[in-house]
Amino acid sequence: MFKFITHKNLLINVLIGIFLSLLLVVLFFLGLGWITGHGEYEKVPAVTGKSIETARALLKARGFNVEVADSVYDLAQPKLSILKQSPEPEATVKKGRTVYLTINRQVAPTVIMPNLVGLSLRSAELYLQGMGLKMGDTTSKPDIARNSILNQIYNGSDIKPGSPVPIGSKINFVVGRGIGEQEIDVPDLVGLTYADAQSLLGSMNITVGLPILLDASIKDTAKAFISKQEPPVYTEIAPGQKVNNKIRQGQVVDLWLTLIAPVKDSTATKQIDNTTTP
Repeated sequence: MFKFITHKNLLINVLIGIFLSLLLVVLFFLGLGWITGHGEYEKVPAVTGKSIETARALLKARGFNVEVADSVYDLAQPKLSILKQSPEPEATVKKGRTVYLTINRQVAPTVIMPNLVGLSLRSAELYLQGMGLKMGDTTSKPDIARNSILNQIYNGSDIKPGSPVPIGSKINFVVGRGIGEQEIDVPDLVGLTYADAQSLLGSMNITVGLPILLDASIKDTAKAFISKQEPPVYTEIAPGQKVNNKIRQGQVVDLWLTLIAPVKDSTATKQIDNTTTP
C-alpha cells in the first residue's frame, strides 16, 4: 500500500515538473518580444552634413545609440560635420541599435612639401592635386629657365622641401619667363659679401649661379666675400681701354667666394662704350 502511494506521489511530481517547465518555456517565448523589443522598429534619420552635436541629439531622440567610428578630412565640408553614417539614412532598424558616424576632422592633416623647383607649371599642378594641395597664384620673372618653377611659396614665404603643410593649402609659384630684351651693365660685385651680392642681383632680376668656394673652411657662404665674378664688369679691348660688359635680366652670374675680402684695384681706368672711338 505504501509503495503505491509513494509511486503515485512521484508520478504527480514528475507531471508537475513537466507542466512547470512547459509553462516557463511558453512564458519565455511570450516575453521574448518584449525583452528584445520585437516589433519596435524605427527609420534612421539622415544626419550627414549636420554637426556632431545635432546628430547625437536627433539620433538619441529616436532611441538610437551613437558612436563615432572614424574621422577623415574633407576641405569642402564644415569641420566636425557628419560625412557618413551606418546604417544609411531611412534604413528601418530596431530601436536601440547603434548608429556609427564618420566625422570631418577639425584640424587638417599635413603632408610633406615636395621639391617642385625646375618642374613645369602643369607638372607641379598634377603633383599638388595628388597630395591634396592646391595651385595658388603664379608670378613670373626673367630667368633663363623659361616656364620652369623658380620658387615655391606658402603663406608669403618660400617653403622648403620636407616642410609640413596642411592638406588643402594653396602653394604659389614664381616661374621663369626667359631672358629679358634690355641689356644692362654687369654690376661690380667683387668685395661684396655673398648675401649682399644676392640681394643686388635679385633686385636686378639677374640669376645667381652656384657659389664656387675657393676656401674649403667656408661654413657660412652668406658672410663670405666675392673675389671673382663671371662675366666680369668690363673687357679690356686695348691697353688701358675697357668697355663695360652687358647682361640681360634672367641671365646668370657665377661668383667665387673667399673668407678674406679682396683688395680691389683702385687705379682709374678709362672705359668706353660701343659708340666711342678710341
